[in-house]
Amino acid sequence: MAEQTVATTSGQPQEATSQEGTRAPERYLRPPVDIYETPEGLALLADLPGVAPTDLVVRHEDHILTIQGKAQHRVSLEPVYREYELGTFFRQFQLSEEVDQGKIAAQFRHGVLTLRLPKAEKAPPRQIAVQVD
Repeated sequence: MAEQTVATTSGQPQEATSQEGTRAPERYLRPPVDIYETPEGLALLADLPGVAPTDLVVRHEDHILTIQGKAQHRVSLEPVYREYELGTFFRQFQLSEEVDQGKIAAQFRHGVLTLRLPKAEKAPPRQIAVQVD
């Protein structure tokens, strides 16, 4: 499984804003991940602190696994002083044919996303009949 970031371009010209032109409107943070190999396949653990389950998206499309989550402060009051700002987590991985992509399972507990990526079953060896003309 290789990390793969797919650039998204809309092809539309951007409108002028008061924001500095060299900065993107939103920054993406790369969540730290641990990947383990198990007898059944792979296990991927991603740390997503501050992300609610409703703000988490895990997608698989064209052999690309995408993890995206928006972290938000839990307190609705305006802070007097804040030392950090939360952002949006984004990470992509390219999956090989060895992963059974139809059986990927996800669990999210205490800010940690656990993905189970089972190995695809290999075709059993078989005898191939040869036809003679």
